[in-house]
Amino acid sequence: MTNTTEDSGSQLLKSDALGRVRTPPERREQLLDEFERSGISGIKFAALAGLKYQTLATWLQQRKRRRTATIKRKTPAKVRWLEAVVGQTTDPGTGPSLRVQLPGGARLEISGAKQIPLAAALLRALAKAAAAC
Repeated sequence: MTNTTEDSGSQLLKSDALGRVRTPPERREQLLDEFERSGISGIKFAALAGLKYQTLATWLQQRKRRRTATIKRKTPAKVRWLEAVVGQTTDPGTGPSLRVQLPGGARLEISGAKQIPLAAALLRALAKAAAAC
């Protein structure tokens, strides 16, 4: 399945049963770095490097995906701090509750555990709407 052929008199390149040259990952990264520094078009670079343009394009796409995945893993989730004030209830007949005062004067009061998912959905929707503006 794997044949070896002599290239440039010093480096053995492996090829598969279809005759495609298998490029080691280190060499692939070197070629991609050279392409990024070159400033020439992908078609011209592929021809100069002895590659098919589609191969170069696929390598570039895979590299971009790897970098994007790495950035997403390294980027921490945004944390927003809110001021919390513990106050006394004025009405002794009501149980404990959580009051949230939003910017702009809107207020949200949660008095039971069943309301928490609804309040969370409301706050997410408000955050999305604020981000869209």
